Amino acid sequence: MSITRFAVPLLAAAALLPVVPAVAAADEVAWQLCATVAKGWDPGDRRTECALVPVPLDYADPGGPKIDIAVSRIRATGERTGAVLLNPGGPGQSGLDMPRSIADSHAGGIGVHHDLVGFDPRGVGYSADIPCTADVQDPGVPDKAKAREAAERAARANWRCVATHPEFVRNLTTPTIARDLDRIRVALGEDKIGYYGVSWGTALGAQYRTLFDDHVDKMLLDSVMPPDLNVTAMDDGQATAGENTFHDFASWIARYDVVYRFGTTEPAVAKALLDLRAERSDVNGMLANPRREWAGLARQLAQLRDGGPISPESAKQPGRLGWDGEPHAFNHFQQTALLCNESPSPRDFETVWQHRLDRMKRLPVAGGYGLYEQLCVGWPLPARPWALAAGKSPLQLVGHAFEPVTPIGWALAMRQRIGGELMTIEDDVHGSLSSLTCANAAVTFFDTGRTTSESCPGAPIPAP
Repeated sequence: MSITRFAVPLLAAAALLPVVPAVAAADEVAWQLCATVAKGWDPGDRRTECALVPVPLDYADPGGPKIDIAVSRIRATGERTGAVLLNPGGPGQSGLDMPRSIADSHAGGIGVHHDLVGFDPRGVGYSADIPCTADVQDPGVPDKAKAREAAERAARANWRCVATHPEFVRNLTTPTIARDLDRIRVALGEDKIGYYGVSWGTALGAQYRTLFDDHVDKMLLDSVMPPDLNVTAMDDGQATAGENTFHDFASWIARYDVVYRFGTTEPAVAKALLDLRAERSDVNGMLANPRREWAGLARQLAQLRDGGPISPESAKQPGRLGWDGEPHAFNHFQQTALLCNESPSPRDFETVWQHRLDRMKRLPVAGGYGLYEQLCVGWPLPARPWALAAGKSPLQLVGHAFEPVTPIGWALAMRQRIGGELMTIEDDVHGSLSSLTCANAAVTFFDTGRTTSESCPGAPIPAP
């Protein structure tokens, strides 16, 4: 039996699911300090309150079994005008602590006139889930036989997870979680809600706006997903952005040839780095990384070229791309289920492997970093693609000019599909708006509804 960390039984077999009212009224939500009810919560946090909101397991059967969604909030510090719901992305990432992270950030002014509300999507953290652990594959396995074995092992693990509770897994979709979001709105007693989503949270916001535009006050989406979910195209887009990052990195190194001695032009440096990779496999994960890491990586690459050892810091550099890093309370199976339930990508290993080989030919540096397409090998449930549409509620999109996680082209495509104004941040940092001084544009937006198409400088590239 799966239980929340509030110690409330949530989900085992369908017959054991508790029957509770379909929608909780605002005055029925039992708010308590998270520190007193949530196991492992920071005992010093006296601001964040937690509650459980019941929702249907399957919205096609609203009178059927219910599950609980864990919700958190920090109350407005000034004259309250509404609530802003928050989601940090993933999918698979906990959002219960996001009110605190936003309150303590450059975007904290949003919380002067708005309650900041976080939640764990179904299948994550303190919300209802099933006892299941995904078999996470290494996307960089170069041997086909070993890669096939890993994919088939992961597929068997996924089948076991689906068989544990197929109805729960089948309802791990973005539209379902958007409907959970609306049940939270009702439980808060709000006719309209604001929303601030990052990464996959932008897709959730766009889906909510598609379904419930009349209940959107204002919506801000940072590091924007594409308007159509296809993990094959996403791997291609991320790898292409990673390849561009490599060439930008080579150009940066060329500017400092007196320091690193790899060459004075981008082509010369790129060739030198690829030659070094051919000699040492440990270089592979050091070539398409964030700009803030360039100085340290260039120093390490120069040391490796000169015969020195790789440092522990460089050994930790990631060798693959992804929408989000792996935080505490990250659920890999929930991520796999959402992506594969909604992506019309191939399910057979041979096609996925060939896509990887083709990508590596086109993109010799980052082509092997693809992560998401292989997750769906052997996925047993049919895909139900997104169907996002434009709305009328105020919408602010935020894109990052150089980031490889959610490339800027995705934000442009999303704007074309659903509308809104696009603010561009001149950095490569995923979801960085709240950490920058230009987050005051987000505060202004939620207070006044005024959008912007201006650019923001972002964090500078460190010098050698």
